[in-house]
Amino acid sequence: MTVTATSVDESDRTRPESVPATRGARLLRLVPAAAAALSGVLLYVSFPPRTLWWLALPAFAVFGWVLRGRDWKAGLGLGYLFGLGFLLPLLVWTGVEVGPGPWLALVAIEAIFVALVGAGVAAVSKLPGRPVWAAALWIAGEAARARLPFHGFPWGKIAFGQADGVFLPLAAAGGTPVLGFAVALCGFGLYEVVRLAVQSRRTRAVQRSAAAVALLSVAVPVVGAVAARPLVSDKAEDGTVTVGVVQGNVPRAGLEFNAQRRAVLDYHVRETERLAAEVKAGKVAKPDFVLWPENSSDIDPFANADARTVIDRAAKAIGVPISVGGVVERDGKLLNEQILWDPVKGPVDTYDKRQIQPFGEYLPLRSLIGAINSDWTSMVRQDFSRGSEPGVFDMDGAKVGLVTCYEAAFDWAVRSEVTDGAQMISVPSNNATFDRSEMTYQQLAMSRVRAVEHSRTVTVPVTSGVSAIIMPDGRITQKTGMFVADSLVQKVPLRSSQTPATQLGILPELALVLVAAGGLGWAIGAGVRGRRAGDV
Repeated sequence: MTVTATSVDESDRTRPESVPATRGARLLRLVPAAAAALSGVLLYVSFPPRTLWWLALPAFAVFGWVLRGRDWKAGLGLGYLFGLGFLLPLLVWTGVEVGPGPWLALVAIEAIFVALVGAGVAAVSKLPGRPVWAAALWIAGEAARARLPFHGFPWGKIAFGQADGVFLPLAAAGGTPVLGFAVALCGFGLYEVVRLAVQSRRTRAVQRSAAAVALLSVAVPVVGAVAARPLVSDKAEDGTVTVGVVQGNVPRAGLEFNAQRRAVLDYHVRETERLAAEVKAGKVAKPDFVLWPENSSDIDPFANADARTVIDRAAKAIGVPISVGGVVERDGKLLNEQILWDPVKGPVDTYDKRQIQPFGEYLPLRSLIGAINSDWTSMVRQDFSRGSEPGVFDMDGAKVGLVTCYEAAFDWAVRSEVTDGAQMISVPSNNATFDRSEMTYQQLAMSRVRAVEHSRTVTVPVTSGVSAIIMPDGRITQKTGMFVADSLVQKVPLRSSQTPATQLGILPELALVLVAAGGLGWAIGAGVRGRRAGDV
């Protein structure tokens, strides 16, 4: 009996100790998952409207720590958590008017690309020079997201969070891929520096080559950004032009603004006439031309005489050409169109938006989506058609490249206007659907990056704000509030020289994708050789 009692007593003593130990082990296993998700949130916080661009570096550093030494399956899961932490808050505006379903579906799909990057980064984490391979893999993931599915969704490119950062001049050197690569490289390199510093304290044995790669991963992007500064300039090369940007506002936010199309048109006519009165009174300099936003006339002025009459009235009042954002139907096609409206001749040129928005301007998989939720198909009753040619308007002798709203996220869409001769860029947009969300600030940051990338003045006329004028060095010199009627007038420089980014086009991105493929191939080959050696 004594033996039995003793054994029971010992069992009772060990049980309370083992349970906490088991719980502690379980909690410890959750640390990488929590760190992956939280570092994704940290990356989101680095994006506008905040100016905390530098938080992208510790975000990538933690991501590198989480993935180091893990197999590709763990990398896949941790990468997905990182993607959710980043994209869920970044893209919450997509569900402002349509509910959480489309927002969550979009994030779930986009996070798959980040998951694949995580699997790749885990695979290359055992290689020499791992920060380089990891950063290149991130850019390869962005390149895939910008093309798939449904012609891609590049929103959330790392470059778009760096409009206020020290790395911004690199946009002029190699575009958004080089800028994003520099940020990711610096972040992954930062982790390596910390890891090796800790290792040296413990063992005092650190390979010089590994230390050199880590330090260079941090230093080279910073030095490169400083070296690229001479590429950034706001000096006029082809003279100057006085531009007018009109924000007419909308009756109310949300999808229902489309039901009040005539009111939106009248608001923009009224604000243009108010600007004309101020010019006549000598309060404001007369612009050489005026830019209206996307959807400023959702009534087709080619088919509706009344719409044509009021636009004509506005153009005659201000006495200069106006770029009007219209929705028109031509040859059975619905087009999101910019119309160059001359005060004497009327409409003289058009540009049809080429990169149209899936689920906003056309509905892929319409029958499948209708079977899931018929309300979603009613939101896009008729699909828009794509334009096929770049849009560069000759406005009072200035060549103005048109990049309509969503197109600003796509490298090729902006570059094509510059290579087609644009001396400045206009990004007419309509953000009224997204209320007062961060969307307008995220898009404004894109336009700032594009200004530096191609060394062009960029104007952003928006129906409901924030409208802005951006210098070729990325500075915002004037901007409006949100949901107010306002106009901006300013003399801006015209430029015709091309930055290396403009000249190189897709080549930097292609080179980084090849680097990523090389690192991944090396990692796979090393793994195969290791397994064979183990079998022997």
